[in-house]
Amino acid sequence: MSVVGPLAGRTIVVTRPQAQAAPLVEAIAAAGGVPLVFPLLEISPAVDPQPLAEAAARFNDYAFAVFISPNAVDYALPTILARGPWPAALTPAAVGQGTVKALVAHGVGGCIAPTERFDSEALLALPELAASRVAGRRIAIFRGDGGRELLADTLRQRGAKVDCVTCYRRSGPSRGASPLLAAWRAGRLDALTVSSSEGLRYLVDLLDGEGLAFLHETPVFVPHVRIAENARALGLSNILLTDAADAGILAGLLAYNWPQ
Repeated sequence: MSVVGPLAGRTIVVTRPQAQAAPLVEAIAAAGGVPLVFPLLEISPAVDPQPLAEAAARFNDYAFAVFISPNAVDYALPTILARGPWPAALTPAAVGQGTVKALVAHGVGGCIAPTERFDSEALLALPELAASRVAGRRIAIFRGDGGRELLADTLRQRGAKVDCVTCYRRSGPSRGASPLLAAWRAGRLDALTVSSSEGLRYLVDLLDGEGLAFLHETPVFVPHVRIAENARALGLSNILLTDAADAGILAGLLAYNWPQ
């Protein structure tokens, strides 16, 4: 029985971390495509658990708790909630809707988050985080190691007292690129989806000359202009900018003019 759907016969690489890959994988498969899961970021607990433990101990002191990603929720909340229920006066905040859903899965509602563009700039534009609302108040930002400092720096400029809490670490893929190379050589790798600039750098570093040649010829769908800019800085040109999140990536895949 032949597969039908707008993505029928298309093998599309999903590079999200393993724990976040399922929704996009399922959506691609539902559209008839063949998802190839190849995480470009591996997620593990923070090397030093003490900052998270200390933030959990003073959790009632915060006015806002910002979670940068679903990983931040999954790695921080068990430690936080082990000490007691979510404080009624503490406002949760998230950069993206996937993080909002992760908070809800842990029983935490009432989250403030952008509804269109999902990044630090959009979060900072929310009226709840205006200078008049955060000055003199304490804010915790739960995040992975490294990353942008824009959110913390801007909140401090607005008068907030900010604690950045590293609760997980990111690393590149521990396996080689052989699954991608095998698919490319067989002529059955049609596109990649990349949702992280850091992951994209790992991918470029992972590939040899043959792999890079394949990559340059393959459409790469990215959900944020910053990732597209970084991709072009890395020398890639076949970059398709989509709307945000998995829904935006899927819409971009469905709208693409695939070669016959």
